[in-house]
Amino acid sequence: MRVSRPCGVCGAAGAAKYRCPRCAAAYCSVPCCRAHKERCTPGPKPEQPPRSSAVPPADSPWSLEDILTEGDEQDRVPLEKLQLLGESEELRNLLLNPHLRQLLLTVDQAEDKSSLMRKYMQEPLFVEFADCCLSIVEPPEKENVLPE
Repeated sequence: MRVSRPCGVCGAAGAAKYRCPRCAAAYCSVPCCRAHKERCTPGPKPEQPPRSSAVPPADSPWSLEDILTEGDEQDRVPLEKLQLLGESEELRNLLLNPHLRQLLLTVDQAEDKSSLMRKYMQEPLFVEFADCCLSIVEPPEKENVLPE
C-alpha cells in the first residue's frame, strides 16, 4: 500500500508525490513547486542509502529519489531496458518524423501532461511510438506457447 506525505505547500493530505531537490520538502503539483521555489532555503540533506550506478550523480540537480516515491519504484524501468531504447532501429526511425518530435516536445513542456497524453493517444503516430517503446522495455509474453 502506498503512503504519501501531505503537501508542504498547500497541505493536501497524502498528495505529495515530489520532493524539492534542494531541501527535500514535499509538494504535490507544479503550482506548489513554484510557490515552494520562491521561499526554498536548502538545509542539510537527509541521510540516503548508497546509490546504484543507475542513479544520477549526487551533484545532479534532480535524482530519482526526488521524483519517485517508494510506491513508484515498482514502475521504474531498469537502466538496462532503457538502454535498449537507444539501440532500437525501429524507434530511431520513428523519431526521424518531425511531427512526432513536435508532439513529444509539446508533451514535455505541458503543465497538464496527463490530459495531453490522453489526447495524443488518439494520434496513430503517437500510439505507434508508445507501442514501440513498450514493446522494447516490456516485450510481449508469448501466448499459447508450450514451454520446451
